[in-house]
Amino acid sequence: MSTSPSLSLRPRPRRRFIAAAVAVALTAGTLAALAPVTSASAASYPSWSDVEKAKASKSAQQAKVTQIKGLIADLTAKASAAQKSAEAAGTAYQTAQTKYDDATLTQKKLQSQADDAEKTATASEAQAGQLAAQLGRASANDVTTDILTHPTKSGDLLYELGAMSKLSEQADGIYAQASQDRGVAQGLADKADRAKEALGDLADQAQQKMQAAQTAADQAQSSVDAQADNKERLEAQLTLLTTSEQNVEARYNKGVQVEKARLARIAAAAAKAAATSQGGTGGGSPNSSGWVRPTGGYQTSPFGYRLDPYTKNYALHAGVDLAPACYAPIYAAASGTVTFAANGGGYGNEVVLDNGGGISTAYGHIVDGGTLVSVGQHVTAGQQIAKVGSTGWSTGCHLHFETRVNGSAVDPVPFMAARGISV
Repeated sequence: MSTSPSLSLRPRPRRRFIAAAVAVALTAGTLAALAPVTSASAASYPSWSDVEKAKASKSAQQAKVTQIKGLIADLTAKASAAQKSAEAAGTAYQTAQTKYDDATLTQKKLQSQADDAEKTATASEAQAGQLAAQLGRASANDVTTDILTHPTKSGDLLYELGAMSKLSEQADGIYAQASQDRGVAQGLADKADRAKEALGDLADQAQQKMQAAQTAADQAQSSVDAQADNKERLEAQLTLLTTSEQNVEARYNKGVQVEKARLARIAAAAAKAAATSQGGTGGGSPNSSGWVRPTGGYQTSPFGYRLDPYTKNYALHAGVDLAPACYAPIYAAASGTVTFAANGGGYGNEVVLDNGGGISTAYGHIVDGGTLVSVGQHVTAGQQIAKVGSTGWSTGCHLHFETRVNGSAVDPVPFMAARGISV
């Protein structure tokens, strides 16, 4: 996509079950489950000792089963609700960002029209001024004097009077056109100024929605962490209560250790791949300007208004799409700080970097679980920050890449070309 829908009502995006931060939490949460249960957790969830004691009495055993089933259902419901809230917040953020982008382009168009009208008005006024000077040099009073002092040339002079009369009529038309052109220029300038003033409010709204989306994603992550931290243990305890199986706790603990080792191997492999990613059609060492290509693949959709392939609406596409393979690395195009790493509505799982100097870059449609950075983290140019996916308003694996200057979306092709990078 990322498409940026128009300001009119449009179809709701398809539901994405896991936001960027939430997807990362599924892994992080599993790791959290490997740690011993804290005192806070112990106050809320039964221990293995509690479960063993409950087996001594049928009524106590049934009560414990009911309790554990209730806890599992509560964990699942809270995680699901938090994920839906994160999705809704992400969509609200994307909608606000789209309104700002559309308004920015409208303001730029108005300003361009106002500038052109100003040039036209200035030219009209200059022409009127030149004509006024010409009339001043050959005024009617001078012609009358010539008729009185040179009566033999009166025929030529009367012709001159007629010509001057026509010139005067022409002058009236030029003066009127100059006045009209000035009025048009001023009207367009006023519209451009009002549109520019409105941009401030729209930018603030987009920023607030972005922060709200990040907060919702963080809360969803906490819920998924809690689910991952406790659900498997609760289910194992339920097995202990409802079956005659032996060594349930021991098998559970062994499984935890195996999973811990597996995730550690995956994390190590990912870190090694990110650290050694060089060359190719994306990433690698930054050039003299400090920039790299954000991923490989051909450009499949340019910047500008288009018929959106997902919504079927004519809308602004605020970046360019690059289409390498699914799960291909996504690199930081320049060094910066992560300001957003969550569900971005139509953008899917998204990462936004503040690259300094009023410049920011955005990376959309990241695969679930493919966000490798977090808010506040500093990254360097060429560092892998995510993996290509097809989340959000997307019809296939690709990276939606945006470049912004002072918050306004600009075409990444000339922007990156000016920094020595071809996209």
